[in-house]
Amino acid sequence: MTLAATGLFRPVGSYLGVPQTLDPASAGAKAAIVGLPFDSGRHPKRVGARLGPAAIRMMSTDMVRHYRPGVAADFDPVRSLRLVDVGDVGVTSGDIEGSVERMGAAIAAVIAAGAMPIGLGGDGVISVPMMQALGHAHPGLAVLHFDSHTDAYPEGGNAIDLNPATTFSFAAEKGYVDPSVSLHFGLRGTAYVPGVFDYTRGLGYHVIPIDEFEDQGPAAILERFRAVIGDRPVFVCFDMDVFDPSVAPGVFTPAWGGLTAREGLRLIRGLQGLNIVGFDVNTTTPTYDVQGMTAWLAATVVLEFCYLAAAALGLGREY
Repeated sequence: MTLAATGLFRPVGSYLGVPQTLDPASAGAKAAIVGLPFDSGRHPKRVGARLGPAAIRMMSTDMVRHYRPGVAADFDPVRSLRLVDVGDVGVTSGDIEGSVERMGAAIAAVIAAGAMPIGLGGDGVISVPMMQALGHAHPGLAVLHFDSHTDAYPEGGNAIDLNPATTFSFAAEKGYVDPSVSLHFGLRGTAYVPGVFDYTRGLGYHVIPIDEFEDQGPAAILERFRAVIGDRPVFVCFDMDVFDPSVAPGVFTPAWGGLTAREGLRLIRGLQGLNIVGFDVNTTTPTYDVQGMTAWLAATVVLEFCYLAAAALGLGREY
């Protein structure tokens, strides 16, 4: 009798304790967790986002359950998706070009296996290989970027200049996404240079500062998302600093005045019906967290992604 056959052991270290595998296709997985434990090393002060995937996985098994009673999503999306965790991509923090290449290849392999990728970061650079692989598989890709920053600063333009501040400048110039159907939402705080919003708009992106959310409310903002994205395949990129530091202190670049946990989760749930093809959650930085609260919230965000993935794939309550 093999150890697996005894039923006495279970995998450790995976998101929600789901099966760990390097072959999502053989498991029949419709979605897969992909760890992207990468730090660019370009922030002048804060490092530690490379520890985010491990922290999110740990808090998921402690504090996140599969069911959400009292709403239409009261089913187990993990079971519906046959969710698996493929582990972490082998990257070297500080080696941006080499690590992006490895992450892109890993995400492309997950897509080729028939699974929707759910990336756990890592700093904001991890979204570049996500967009590269998803844009290749889904031409005309849109991105819906939740963040307190555009990450589309003027310094971008080539691989040498790629860093967490130029992620979306780089993606637009490389053609990984179509900026005309893409949005940056939640923007606020201070910047090192002037004209950041105008530069981002100049690349073709739509920009929605947090003040517009306060003025218009969640229903109107969700309608704006739908009006811009339409039926395009869309990558949901979620930087945890879109939340206020009072609920998510352990992030790469915090900024006051962000979303509450309730507001953020409501907006994610409101994305059902979009043609979603992939997700990431990034910048969870345990070195600055408080009792794991940011990692716990990030793990909850990932569960909401699982509900959305099940809906996008037409799985619902079907097991």
